[in-house]
Amino acid sequence: MPSGSLRDYHRKRDFKLTAEPKGAVAKRKTATGKASKLRYLIQKHDATRLHYDFRLEWNGTLMSWAVPKGPSENPDDKRLAVHVEDHPLDYGNFEGTIPKGQYGGGTVMLWDTGTWAPHDADVDAAIKKGKLGFTLYGKRLHGNWALVRLRKRSPKDKDNWLLIKEHDEFERKDGKLTTERETSSVKSGRAMDEIAAGKSVWHSNSADGKPPPAKKPPAKKAAAGGSKKKTR
Repeated sequence: MPSGSLRDYHRKRDFKLTAEPKGAVAKRKTATGKASKLRYLIQKHDATRLHYDFRLEWNGTLMSWAVPKGPSENPDDKRLAVHVEDHPLDYGNFEGTIPKGQYGGGTVMLWDTGTWAPHDADVDAAIKKGKLGFTLYGKRLHGNWALVRLRKRSPKDKDNWLLIKEHDEFERKDGKLTTERETSSVKSGRAMDEIAAGKSVWHSNSADGKPPPAKKPPAKKAAAGGSKKKTR
């Protein structure tokens, strides 16, 4: 799939039925690796199967990979990451539910957010070659990582990559991984079941990309005639 395109994203969704943003490719282009403050985020997504959507901003969209087991800070773990369609930048604010029956229907949590910096001067060439190195500056994940494409065995195979933690001070070989220790949203502090119970469906016409605030209950009316204060 071409980097910086929303063609496949639009093709898979009926925007008359889903509240996801239709979005557009952002005007800001990142033609070289010198660009700063590129967005990075991970959304924990309980759809047909629970997985983690790993997203990196590039060429006005969010390049995206679905990671079934989630990222691991152990360099010995090589996590499958299926390259999926680019998403609009607006999608990076999404936390809530996608209606059942729609593409990707289920609960979505904003699990991590921050920025990333590519190790290669030409990111498009690195992706085409099949190896992208980068540094994450997230709230939960940090340090150097790499995405490496797997060779297809047949034309029907998906665009499979491996998400690998590189050796540095942020690697973790002992104890629980961050995905096991951190189970709440970096945005709202809610757990997956709390997000699902809230029945919060994100509407793309919100100015800040957040779900609309809950309506306040109407104030109670005073009793007819009012109540008189007691005198001593």
